[in-house]
Amino acid sequence: MRNSERTKVKLLLDSGVVGTDVAAMGWVRTKRGNKNVVFVALNDGSTIHNIQVVFDMTRFTEDQLKGVTTGACIAVRGKLVESPGSGQRVEIQADSVELLGEADPSTYPLQKKGHSLEFLREIAHLRPRTNTFGAVLRIRHAMAYAIHKYFNDKGFFYIHSPIITGSDAEGAGAMFRVTTLDMNNPPRTEDGKIDWSEDFFGKEAKLTVSGQLEAELGALALSEVYTFGPTFRAENSNTPRHLAEFWMIEPEMAFYDIQDNMDLAEDFLKYLIRYALDNCKDDLEFLNKMWDKELIERLKFVLENPFERLTYTKAIEILESANQKWEFPVFWGADLQSEHERYLVEKHFKKPVILTDYPKEIKAFYMKQNDDGKTVRAMDVLFPKIGEIIGGSQREEEYQKLIKRIHELNIPEKDVWWYLETRKFGSAPHSGFGLGFERLLLFVTGMSNIRDVIPFPRTPNNCEF
Repeated sequence: MRNSERTKVKLLLDSGVVGTDVAAMGWVRTKRGNKNVVFVALNDGSTIHNIQVVFDMTRFTEDQLKGVTTGACIAVRGKLVESPGSGQRVEIQADSVELLGEADPSTYPLQKKGHSLEFLREIAHLRPRTNTFGAVLRIRHAMAYAIHKYFNDKGFFYIHSPIITGSDAEGAGAMFRVTTLDMNNPPRTEDGKIDWSEDFFGKEAKLTVSGQLEAELGALALSEVYTFGPTFRAENSNTPRHLAEFWMIEPEMAFYDIQDNMDLAEDFLKYLIRYALDNCKDDLEFLNKMWDKELIERLKFVLENPFERLTYTKAIEILESANQKWEFPVFWGADLQSEHERYLVEKHFKKPVILTDYPKEIKAFYMKQNDDGKTVRAMDVLFPKIGEIIGGSQREEEYQKLIKRIHELNIPEKDVWWYLETRKFGSAPHSGFGLGFERLLLFVTGMSNIRDVIPFPRTPNNCEF
């Protein structure tokens, strides 16, 4: 059987015409029956739902179905008929079956019993075949498509920012090095340090932590751009919220002030959640039932409420006066933790929150400085269960202020000379933000560990698959 003859399971279930001859391919989820009839649940990944294939054993031999076991891949031809059983509208009455790929039932790790998410991470090459990860991956695709559609429809241009970089956008210092040097015997300078001038790029190079700085260059020519690509952090962190490799969406907009930036972030997030509710209904209902009973309610909560906007200073006052015991201390100048952010969203305001005007000492060098000399025009969007989901700011467009801040933080001018020059040649007010794609997917799917919303997680001591 060729692919051109096949109809996807989703189409058969959604709009199949009863009485027609059909062909389907997929993987066997379950097989049950007796000497008279055998029922096979077939899934091809196009939907969370299986289609039932019925084998009348007066027309098939046991040998013909011997290899049709859980995990095997098969092709079937037959007639689409109304299903007398509950749970599905139609089923396939099989006329023929072809075994495309065997699966030894004694060693196939995905059995009908439930498996823990921890176990499934160990077999990430097979976990997409489970209902949970099939649903997550389909939602991941839908969200990626919706992101591109949103920005395209608003007239933004997609910029491909570099993965290999010579600068550290965040000033974090936790970056992966990229080199072609023999690290067992690297060339060295007279003072004994590694001579990076002998490396491929003639200088030290690393994997990027952000595409923002390059996206700013695009915005200062094309007005509105966005980058959507992989980013890397070499932090030795094993929390359920951190990955070493993840994806970031980073729009940058010329002529936007901080208010415009907040408006765009709120509209963007609501668009994505609405798209998920409208286009991923079956997968969301499954995840709501299996993993998070409040998932759909929480998604609707974000849509139905305008985001509360207030300053960091006001938020600190609220947190200091709250009758709460905090794990991390609260004071002006503290970097807010998830417990603080979630309190503001879930208990105090009971709606999503956008905080602005953070102390400049806890924010990146490129954020626009306020006239008070203490704060910058930063903004963080806070969501229930997640805490911070978006971080952004109005960018500092004044050359003198920017270079002074770079010197204060001991950032080498030679690493960001090109960034500084944009403030010399036709600078403009501009703003932008970053949305961690996997952080978004945690919220939309209701999964509790970020390793379960990316196909192949990269974390400390884990680079399998």
